[in-house]
Amino acid sequence: MDMRQLRYFHTIAKVGQITRAAKQLHMAQPPLSQSLKALEDELGVMLFERNGRKMELTEAGTVLYKKAERLFNYLDEAKMEVIETGKGMKGKLSIGCVKSCFSNVPNRLRKFREQYPNVKIELREGDTYRLKEQLHNRDIDLAIVRLPLEMKPFSSYSLPTEEYVVIIPEQWVGNDDHVISLKELAKIPLLLLHRINGVGQFEVIMNTFREKKLKPNIICECPDVDMILDLVNEEIGATIVPVSAVTKLDHRNTKILAIKDANVVSESSIIWLKDRYLSKSASRFIELFKEAKNAEISPTPS
Repeated sequence: MDMRQLRYFHTIAKVGQITRAAKQLHMAQPPLSQSLKALEDELGVMLFERNGRKMELTEAGTVLYKKAERLFNYLDEAKMEVIETGKGMKGKLSIGCVKSCFSNVPNRLRKFREQYPNVKIELREGDTYRLKEQLHNRDIDLAIVRLPLEMKPFSSYSLPTEEYVVIIPEQWVGNDDHVISLKELAKIPLLLLHRINGVGQFEVIMNTFREKKLKPNIICECPDVDMILDLVNEEIGATIVPVSAVTKLDHRNTKILAIKDANVVSESSIIWLKDRYLSKSASRFIELFKEAKNAEISPTPS
């Protein structure tokens, strides 16, 4: 088994057809089929079940595909590291970000672009669960996410904690109201952020109500903070979100209230895979967050 055979096998497995794989590899179909047969003969196993034109991995084929995927990822990362070392900062930086964390990104991206204009930026949006999966699949280099999250597979850099605030239709409260209790909140129709999968902010908020022996009136759950805020603007309900999620909120029909009888905070982090080479561009982007934090805690000269 050589690298060429393995690359051919990997491509067939990825696209699911010999014809499509041959087109993607810019080669004729017969030699590709011959290469696959030679690989199966050498290993003494069937790697695919032939279902008409469709190629489905056998159990042995699945094992080889996963190993090949990991190998080619490492080769791509090794190539990137060598090029970066020899030629400096180029290529692409793929960043995933939870929408409610996005206020952390624009200023850092502006500074990053000023320093590294030859790096192309790719931004992807999703909830923490989806971004975690994209990191595992190596679709993105790093992600800015809301916790909680199982952190064992990841390295991370913690961002400052934030208080949760209530966004409520303006007509539902008085002009002098600036705070609200959990007991009052429990009586109001609530629209809450909820991840597609896994434990997240929704569970943090629900646990806060349970600790006070209160049952909130949840009328809508959604993973998208912009959709939630639009619904609040239409006076469908109120919501509870991290304060940075409302930096660009249209305040004409809504009001921001503090929660007076609960200390509910949101934690967020930049995360990346532990077993993956972190590109120079990704490292430099993370450094911008560290520099900002150091600037905040540095004493002001007298």
